[in-house]
Amino acid sequence: MLKNIARAFLLLVMFTIILGLIYPLTITGISRVLFPGKSSGSLIYKDGKLIGSELIGQNFTGDKYFHPRPSAAGKDGYDPLKSGGSNLSPSNEEFIMIVEERAEEFKKENSLGDNIKIPSDIVTASASGLDPDISIESALLQAERISMARNIPVENIRK
Repeated sequence: MLKNIARAFLLLVMFTIILGLIYPLTITGISRVLFPGKSSGSLIYKDGKLIGSELIGQNFTGDKYFHPRPSAAGKDGYDPLKSGGSNLSPSNEEFIMIVEERAEEFKKENSLGDNIKIPSDIVTASASGLDPDISIESALLQAERISMARNIPVENIRK
């Protein structure tokens, strides 16, 4: 019996070293060589200063910017330490009310008519609450507002 315990302990130590140290360090090393930017978090620098990550959305509210999808991460949204969705089901009355409010706000800020269909991604948070991506449809609906705010032709934005 003592021999079996010793073998089990030896296997535990061996697999801990292999799976807990060797494998992660090997994969990290390979990813650093093959994908240096992605393995570091797809960080964005401007003038040598870290300003964000391609993978984490930010809340842009000015008329000159594409507005991202809503965030449910943290009290004010976009908090990477509190990543997660709202966990409200699509049939939940509170969720429906929130989505309707967001749709009305989006229509108002982009001067859209009531008959315009709003893409779901611009009024619902992603599962992580931090997704920076919006659909082409959501971007195109914002093009006119951005064009006016930046005083550039709308065709330039639609490209």
